[in-house]
Amino acid sequence: MIELGIPFSDPIADGPTIQKASMESLNSGTTPMKVLAMALSLRSAINIPIIIMTYYNPVFQIGAEKFFKLSRDSGVDGVIIPDLPLEEAQEVRKAAKQFDIDLIFLASVTTPMTRIKRIVEATSGFLYFVSIQGVTGARQDIGGTITELVRKTAEIMGETHLAVGFGISSPDQVRDVLRSGANGVIVGSSIIDRIGTGTDSSLEELTKFISDLKAATKPA
Repeated sequence: MIELGIPFSDPIADGPTIQKASMESLNSGTTPMKVLAMALSLRSAINIPIIIMTYYNPVFQIGAEKFFKLSRDSGVDGVIIPDLPLEEAQEVRKAAKQFDIDLIFLASVTTPMTRIKRIVEATSGFLYFVSIQGVTGARQDIGGTITELVRKTAEIMGETHLAVGFGISSPDQVRDVLRSGANGVIVGSSIIDRIGTGTDSSLEELTKFISDLKAATKPA
């Protein structure tokens, strides 16, 4: 999948890398409409799912029904809103269902299993499992207990897919998470770190990095 971020001025779930990228993007004039136009352009070139990640404020300002209609018309398959709690998501869930867009909820290492079960019932597309306590950002170590927590969560997923994100930055971490029962991994900050100045060398480094991560998803 490809995840596109709609930047927001107060990205409370994100660490320094994505905070900086968000502010640079906003200062350069990025708007939700421009990101959706990018999604539409991508849709004509790729067949894999396109996921929008943003915060509730931009959705609220546009209006949930209008936002999800625009998302559908732009070829978007799913939306992640990390600051939208399950208890306050009725209107957004209704709009997402109306326009056949997956609304992807998050759970974390501190979420009680009873609550994870409720989130699994509500999420669509997949469950986004946050592998660390804290914000997004590359980590050398995502913690030895994460694999056991992923394993326990995977046992209650039923037919819903489980994807793990936050902190993942190496092929070894990808392998560990997948061996624990996850169906996929989510990598953001480490990719943004490698984009750098946008030179040919940074593009080559990024391509190799993603290729190495992808190779780690295949059975040995």
